[in-house]
Amino acid sequence: MSSKSEGDVLLNSFFIAINIENILYGIELFLYIKTLHLLLRDRGADKKDNLFYAIFSSIMMLLITVWIATQAVFGENMWVLEYGFPGGPFVYWSTNIGVWYMTLAVIAVIILQLMTDALMIHRCRIIWNSYRVVVVPIVLWLATLTLGVLLAWSTSAPATSFHSGIATQISLAYWSVSIFLNTTLTSMICWRVLRHGQKVQERIGKEYASLYFAVATIVVESVLPYTLSGIAFLVTFGADTPTAAAFLCVYFMFMCISPQMLIFRVAAGKAWNNKTFSRPGSTIKFSPEEPSQTGSNSPPAAVGQEYISRQCRTSVPDGYGKVRFSEV
Repeated sequence: MSSKSEGDVLLNSFFIAINIENILYGIELFLYIKTLHLLLRDRGADKKDNLFYAIFSSIMMLLITVWIATQAVFGENMWVLEYGFPGGPFVYWSTNIGVWYMTLAVIAVIILQLMTDALMIHRCRIIWNSYRVVVVPIVLWLATLTLGVLLAWSTSAPATSFHSGIATQISLAYWSVSIFLNTTLTSMICWRVLRHGQKVQERIGKEYASLYFAVATIVVESVLPYTLSGIAFLVTFGADTPTAAAFLCVYFMFMCISPQMLIFRVAAGKAWNNKTFSRPGSTIKFSPEEPSQTGSNSPPAAVGQEYISRQCRTSVPDGYGKVRFSEV
């Protein structure tokens, strides 16, 4: 493929990415407003947690807005204000991709990614109800922090980007470690939810186990779109294809949308918590009804009452209904 055709594909990918970003940004803005509406309501004991999630969501919204705004400004300069730039838009791209506000956008995205990954680690710890399971993810997160600082430094020089110079090797290492961390956490969360769903199905029944196998539940709780879009970007970026620019922008948007969906689920009271997976067992007792005073075909109480006890150590998430039993 010639340099000119590669440049055309890159610019077309960038143009398509900007339009997709605008659509996804609208979705993110809607989720953000709905989430704040739920979080800022007075919910008593959850007020502090709600305030934290409200601040967390606001910071994410600010960071992704910085990315969207800088992409729009760069595109306007490249295609409109500097339309007659010597060599055309592709040369403008190559020459000015390291401009200060694009470096600011890269830093904003790195911070956003660190926040999203930290939230995933926190959710994984809650779902597993263990600190030991997140030791390796925390080490990987610290590695992405170090590589993120190096990436921001390497792309700050003029005429540099993810696709040029030493920044290419650093960015490939950064995205590889980060997306591997995403994939690991997503797999751990999915396995935990599905495994518990199997236990619920065995001990309570399919009626209550079905919510564990719901597609929406798995997608939101495991932040699956974020991970899948990251894998798609990493494949195209590793292959050094011009279409990587489009996958990169989609990946950045799901970096914000997926955790926002999870926070919205938390605000709605439907997210998993450690009680969902480690609620103490309770004993359920069954016995035949006492014969009525008016007479019936039921055996008399003198024959004896039979009690069947069963230890139940499974549970369903809050907000999804309750199992009710009448007293014996």
